[in-house]
Amino acid sequence: MRISSKGDYGLRALFDLAQHLGEGPVQSEEIATRQGIPVNYLNQLLIIMRRAGLIESLRGPQGGHLLARPPKAISLLEIFTALEGPLLPDEPVREDLVATVPEDHDLVIEVWSILRGRIEHILAERTLDDLCQRKRERAGNVMYYI
Repeated sequence: MRISSKGDYGLRALFDLAQHLGEGPVQSEEIATRQGIPVNYLNQLLIIMRRAGLIESLRGPQGGHLLARPPKAISLLEIFTALEGPLLPDEPVREDLVATVPEDHDLVIEVWSILRGRIEHILAERTLDDLCQRKRERAGNVMYYI
């Protein structure tokens, strides 16, 4: 599995929006500068993320981008799926391969299925809020909830 620049930059952009929650719309140029993302590429990703329901975009001089939901309601799995598509296909497709020993093929497919399930589980249980919390912990600004 490889995460392309699309998945990496998209996650960085959403993480940036999560960190600026409550400050109003954030302009793409600000995100691009803070995260080191080419602004034209970022704008393409923002369109994809808006269509996926991850962000809202407001036009005009006071416009910008906002998370469509609270950071704790946006999982990393949802982000990567919106940007990258399925992380691992259900079954790798090689039309030039014809298995003559179906049991071998089935065992290999089982490995891919287990791997996909574990990756999806890890990404599904982590949210943008988790990333924000980890950043606060590293900065010594931990927020405890009772």
